[in-house]
Amino acid sequence: MVLVTDAELEDLRLAIYLRFANRAAASSVAELAVALGQDDRAVRDGLRALAASRHIVLDDADNIVMAHPFTSIPLGFSVAGKRHLWWGGCAWDSFAMPNLLPDDDEVLVATTCPNCDRAHAWVVGRDEPPAGDQVAHFLVPVAQIWDDVVHTCANQRLFCSLTCVDAWLATTGNARGYTMDLATLWRLAQRWYDRRLDRGYQRRDPMTAAAYFRSVGLDGPFWGL
Repeated sequence: MVLVTDAELEDLRLAIYLRFANRAAASSVAELAVALGQDDRAVRDGLRALAASRHIVLDDADNIVMAHPFTSIPLGFSVAGKRHLWWGGCAWDSFAMPNLLPDDDEVLVATTCPNCDRAHAWVVGRDEPPAGDQVAHFLVPVAQIWDDVVHTCANQRLFCSLTCVDAWLATTGNARGYTMDLATLWRLAQRWYDRRLDRGYQRRDPMTAAAYFRSVGLDGPFWGL
């Protein structure tokens, strides 16, 4: 049996996301097959369909690498809730977590500055942005995010200051991307993943995404605007 219907794919998507949310772990093909009463081939077909529609990210062996904002690999952030510790996929994803997780209205987001390795941590909640003078730097423009989404997420980082951003860019040879303060990052993350743990979630289309970016104060060609 092969997963072919929208309902079966949605069952699979929810199983992946709820395991990440409730157990801070990626599901294996075997675990998903047991949970859904499917065989491994059907689950693999479903995983590839979800990856093709950008709901998840797989590696070459069909292991789940990311189901935004969750990730199964370290990308520079940890996110601690009341009972679980997650890897944070990037600055954007890490700040989004308290808005997605029903039982964690605050989380502790921790990272290190990519330039100087200084440790940083913030209590990030739903009501107001955390205090701090740190800045986020997004290297990859929105139109190119999915060319290599793991590389993109690994380069959405938080720095001590613009001085550290400039030093890191000089060291790595990268061109400047987009920088924002913590309040803007918090607004960007606040509602981006709305309903992702609910049945029937649909990814944002580009027109909706553009309106969302404008609503949080972002503009310009980096954001496809």
